[in-house]
Amino acid sequence: MALLVIAYMGGVLTILSPCILPVLPFVFARAGQPFLKSTLPMLAGMALTFAGVATLAAVGGGWAVEANEIGRSLALVLLAVFGVTLLSPTMAARFTRPIVALGNRLSQAAGTEPRVGGSLVLGVATGLLWAPCAGPILGLVLASAALQGANAGSTALLLAYAAGAATSLALALVIGGQVFAAMKRALGAGEWLRRGLGVAVLVAVAAIGLGLDTGLLARLSGPTTGRIEQALLEFAHSEAEAAPGVTTSNGTVLAAADAPYRSRLPVEGTFPSLQSAGTWLNSAPLTTEQLRGKVVLIDFWTYSCINCIRTLPYIRAWTDKYKDQGLVVIGVHTPEFAFEKKLDNVKTALGTLKIDFPVVTDNDYKIWRAFGNNYWPALYFIDAEGKIRHHQFGEGNYDRSEKVIQDLLKDAGSRKAEDEVVAPAATGAEAPADLGALGSPETYLGYEQARRFASPEGMKAGARDYTAGAPRLNQWSLAGNWTVGGQQASLNQPGGSITYRFRARDLHLVLGPGASGREVPFEVRIDGQPPGADHGADIDAEGRGTVKETRLYQLVRQAGNVEERTFEVRFLAPGVEAFAFTFG
Repeated sequence: MALLVIAYMGGVLTILSPCILPVLPFVFARAGQPFLKSTLPMLAGMALTFAGVATLAAVGGGWAVEANEIGRSLALVLLAVFGVTLLSPTMAARFTRPIVALGNRLSQAAGTEPRVGGSLVLGVATGLLWAPCAGPILGLVLASAALQGANAGSTALLLAYAAGAATSLALALVIGGQVFAAMKRALGAGEWLRRGLGVAVLVAVAAIGLGLDTGLLARLSGPTTGRIEQALLEFAHSEAEAAPGVTTSNGTVLAAADAPYRSRLPVEGTFPSLQSAGTWLNSAPLTTEQLRGKVVLIDFWTYSCINCIRTLPYIRAWTDKYKDQGLVVIGVHTPEFAFEKKLDNVKTALGTLKIDFPVVTDNDYKIWRAFGNNYWPALYFIDAEGKIRHHQFGEGNYDRSEKVIQDLLKDAGSRKAEDEVVAPAATGAEAPADLGALGSPETYLGYEQARRFASPEGMKAGARDYTAGAPRLNQWSLAGNWTVGGQQASLNQPGGSITYRFRARDLHLVLGPGASGREVPFEVRIDGQPPGADHGADIDAEGRGTVKETRLYQLVRQAGNVEERTFEVRFLAPGVEAFAFTFG
């Protein structure tokens, strides 16, 4: 129930996002009309269609991607006809009569005789086109759907999100309807308002057709809504109140109590059993009973996750600093991609990332589910009595996390507790992201979660030839003969390439040599030129690199001002597998 409420509130907040702008003309075309016959059916159709399409997109295969593209095209045509009929019934009559007749019937939802069926069909079309900016709440819902598969819970969360958006749109429409009605009475401008709405509808159709709803508007989406959503999530997870020695939100530092010291952090749960764990690395198997009396930090991570990689310098520093004071760090490696389930790949990653603390594989998500976790990375802080006292989801808040470690160690009786915090020197992919310049989202290349694909052939499951096209910001394309699977795209012939138009300091791409294991050389170009000083840690200034193992490769780090750039990587041999872009 709490997640449903949070999903609903996340939907309500979409009214503050620029990504809602393309659907506003379709909604305001119902201004001043009866709510039950016009507004409610339209918004209900929009919410139900978005929930259904989003469910299929999260868990479906290639057929779902293709069906969604067909549906969007039909919806664009339908709403364009609707916009023309708003402009002028006479103009509409010049088109083919069957289409115009449908358009005129639908337009009655905005006229004097609104029909429930017409408004519902327009709502379905709007739901097919709506692409909200993915904030923390929608990201959580879609990740849950992808992990758990098609089920009533995932659809209910998506429906709650869409219902929240419909609620805020309905409120906006009530206010807008009153304004429109006043304008009509004062100016006698009813026909001009109708024509203005027709123009707005056609502009919105053009914007969606050009991809501005998922490109420019997503880029313009400010951080305010994301911060509000993150606050809602933290509230839902019962964010701990500040403990002695921990700085509160208003900057006050609470004084420590008299001995014996007791932490004021609330209890969030009990340390779940680790007996269902997989293979242990860097340690013999550990149990909750063996760990009693120790402060334990559980880190849910996976080795190709850039957010997890950027957290590692702090995890390693805390391990070194506090291991002699009673801290035990355990990395729970829960894979996102199939290749991360291979034990040899995990072992190699531990060496590459210089991880020497205990790590346990969680390929079946048993520990993940026992904690009720939903994030990479996620940190859980457990006291000496086996109680969860704090959590941190995602990157950041490192000083606060270390203060919690110090607090729990002091609670456990450590006499070495201190107030200083670490400041590790992170380089390469581990360096903190430049969030102020970050304008591109994580992008998956497999059909299960692919978005913003720009090759003119459209994405198809299986093998086919692709051409690069001209991607706009945050769009990507393939060129050459590729086989697109659920999680990755695999190159079948040498010379194939991937192009991405991005804005960020860093560009990373998860790559692997494929089933053959043969190394694959490649070349990177930025705006058609060798990267020079803007090369990433895994290529040289000429853009040359080699895929030797399946992992995250840093291919771009802009040395100067962060600008919008076109990235291209061309592979000189077949067999490479490409999984996901991430940025920093």
